[in-house]
Amino acid sequence: MYSRRFDQIHESGVVAILRGVDSESAIDVADAVVEGGVTALEVTADTPNVAKTIGVLSDRYDDVLVGAGTVLDAETARAVQISGAEFLVTPTVDEDVIETGNRYGTPVATGAFTPTEAVRAYEAGADFVKVFPAKTGGPTHVAALSGPLPQIPLVPTGGVGPENAGEYVEAGAVAVGVGSAIIDDDAVSNEEYETIAENARRTVDAVATAKDR
Repeated sequence: MYSRRFDQIHESGVVAILRGVDSESAIDVADAVVEGGVTALEVTADTPNVAKTIGVLSDRYDDVLVGAGTVLDAETARAVQISGAEFLVTPTVDEDVIETGNRYGTPVATGAFTPTEAVRAYEAGADFVKVFPAKTGGPTHVAALSGPLPQIPLVPTGGVGPENAGEYVEAGAVAVGVGSAIIDDDAVSNEEYETIAENARRTVDAVATAKDR
């Protein structure tokens, strides 16, 4: 199970981030994202009723991973695991969260920005390093990290969208984390789910094209 989750994130190449999407809208938003070809959904832990949302989405899909993001401590990590989270994402290097993920067989993407942080996270047991905030350094920074650290799977997040997702993959990323560029707040408010699906589709296509090069 653990290996399947790791491989699915690696192979799909896109993690769509649902931040602040209320539980009543989450199903429609998630369905649109999945329609666009995304098979990994991250619900941030600062979202109201996050446990309920993760539980509902986990039960809804057979072939889509549902994880939790913005996990700041081990207590939150365990709570979302119990609710059904299949992977954990942090904004910073937190070894207690990594340990909790490892203990219960949940892949962890740990936030890091510098080479030192990336190595520290990986040596502590992180499965992926979430290069965050990616927009600060751009694809050039990801390439600079992946050059000397090719063994570490990098997932840039923050400022990534369909226009530049391919550039990050070409720079060495195994996947990208994408929030508002897919799940646009206005589209959610206006129930423009086809817009969300199209955003997802464009991002997935950009990543697939870059991986084929």
